[in-house]
Amino acid sequence: MVAHADTRVVHRGGSKINFRAPVITQDSRFLICVSGECIKVFSTSTEECIHHLQGHKELVTGLVLNPSNHLQVFSCSEDGTIRLWDFTDGILIRVTLLHLKTPSTLHSVPEKFGLVSLNLPPSVEQHVMVKGHTIVFQSVSTDPKCIAFGQGVRMHALTHSLTHSLTHSHTVNAFTCVACHPKDDCIATGHGDGKIRLWRNFNQEKEYTFSTVHWHHSGVNALCFTPEGTNLLSGGLESVLVQWRYGQEGQKDFLPRLGSSIKEIVVSPDGSLFCTSHTDNKITVIKNCTKVSAVIQGLVHGDGVKTALMVDPRTKALVLNGKPGHLQFYSLQRDQQLYNLDIVQQEYINQSNLDQFEVVKAALDSRGSWLATVEQRSAKEVEISLKLWAFDEHTQSFVLNTTISAPHDGPISEICFSPSSQNSTTLVSVSLDGHFKAWQLTQPDPSDDEEASWSCDFVGDYHSLEPKCCCFSADGSLLAVSFKEVVTVWSPASWDLLTTLSQPPGAIQDLCFGRLSCSKYLLGATDKNLCCWNLTIENIHISIAAPQVFFFYLFVFRPSEPRPHFSQQALCTGRVTRAVFAPRDEPLDGCEESSQWLNRSQLYFLTHNMELLTFLTKPEEERLMALSKQVAVLKKHKQEFLHTSCLLFISLFISQFALTLSAIMTLVLSILT
Repeated sequence: MVAHADTRVVHRGGSKINFRAPVITQDSRFLICVSGECIKVFSTSTEECIHHLQGHKELVTGLVLNPSNHLQVFSCSEDGTIRLWDFTDGILIRVTLLHLKTPSTLHSVPEKFGLVSLNLPPSVEQHVMVKGHTIVFQSVSTDPKCIAFGQGVRMHALTHSLTHSLTHSHTVNAFTCVACHPKDDCIATGHGDGKIRLWRNFNQEKEYTFSTVHWHHSGVNALCFTPEGTNLLSGGLESVLVQWRYGQEGQKDFLPRLGSSIKEIVVSPDGSLFCTSHTDNKITVIKNCTKVSAVIQGLVHGDGVKTALMVDPRTKALVLNGKPGHLQFYSLQRDQQLYNLDIVQQEYINQSNLDQFEVVKAALDSRGSWLATVEQRSAKEVEISLKLWAFDEHTQSFVLNTTISAPHDGPISEICFSPSSQNSTTLVSVSLDGHFKAWQLTQPDPSDDEEASWSCDFVGDYHSLEPKCCCFSADGSLLAVSFKEVVTVWSPASWDLLTTLSQPPGAIQDLCFGRLSCSKYLLGATDKNLCCWNLTIENIHISIAAPQVFFFYLFVFRPSEPRPHFSQQALCTGRVTRAVFAPRDEPLDGCEESSQWLNRSQLYFLTHNMELLTFLTKPEEERLMALSKQVAVLKKHKQEFLHTSCLLFISLFISQFALTLSAIMTLVLSILT
């Protein structure tokens, strides 16, 4: 392998903003949440991301406001540090390095997590080391919902004893979450059977008592008391926020249709805002207990990405599976979802073992004018629909144009559009029924008040073999379709079979034509080999055996050369599931030769945890560092300006006060005389 100092892998978003409960600031203006190794600060009114607080080297695991300064927030991370931030200006104030003993030598036993108390002494230094700590509990759950703090140490200890039983209970009424009343001797616990229990009299000599309320039909995921303790909030699978009146639990209010299962609930310090985080990586801001005022949507972590990763030519957004039955359009620049497109257009029922339609394939044409989707339901017989969507300039979204029911007799394995530079647009679908079909866009007569529509123009096959994948050449003059180990090449103008190409044993899993100067090459991939054909001489130009490894390798080839132009191993922890090239707005300058493949496009890849990673070149990093320094200087100048303005205002106020006092004294003296 060749080392490449000019590039490195960096995080580019997609992390879970619902990994931990968000924090609402004292004035309710901002919402702070973790996002992988980063911390994001959002406006609760505009949904805009105000700051990305970056500095942690590993996953951020917790947030809490500084009780001594309401404009600061503490964060902790798996990198072993606690960091203090000014979230209004996005400035790192202090880094505290922890030295805690960990059972690093006990690899044969499960890891145990403890709850410790740390004393963070005030310091003017930016980097501080803390060695001493007090163990509060030696074994606790890693889920923060299993720990709650009430009024006093005894309430805290009893809360832990309840949560500790959660880790050892496997019954339907197991503890799922816990919350302490802010004033009373009361602890609320959620359970797997949907019940909520209110435990009282812990601080009394007599035995504790409990009462039970029940509304949720499945496990209670989250509980939270309001600051004054007048209400208890609960949420679960039903996507409904339930508000129970404390002391009158028979009275309750509901806020339904929040979109997906509730995972966490938090309340602002003044009680004016509620926030719910959801399993689809979304945070909902609720105002006055009854109205959704903002929705902050991250990259949806659904049941997996069944479509390929695509880049919308119009918005440069990443397009992939979103919540069930939808496609999500996700901004790579802003690390925020632009919108969801409902493909299935049916109400999703959150129930296991229920066959429902899901989006399995999608394709965009090169101008972003047409979107094709395949939805499938695997009931007793496979049900398939092919839908064509036209981009609407007025709504700036896609609208359904044509629905084709049962386009094939078997599952569709691939769809692709012809390049839009052609006189007509063609979509090809490949199916395991042994056929591929070409669908032609038909333009209506100008005198007719009708829309353009799609119809089947050609049906092809090859020796009763199952086709797997297809691809158009860059100019649209050729179509390649794979049938097991054979690649067939067709002319879309006449639908004549031009030639067939063979390759080493193994079914072709993917096909791709070269671009620009490499447009004469056709690449095919099997499970073990990468093959390249020079179509001008119709034979294998190169054949490369793929390494047998268990972690992710990246190889970048020029189609004309068998030796990798760029290679890198162990790009990230975990498994890479999808990758896509996104075109740059402007070509990069100053890259080393080994990184020039990133000049015109950027490679994004998606991990099994739905994290987006990419390569950062040295020129890009230097430009970002320079920009970051400029921002820091501007912030410093802003603070100095505000400080100077404040001093000037005080000086003017004192001068004016002195003049006024002098005038009053003169008037008093004149009256006395």
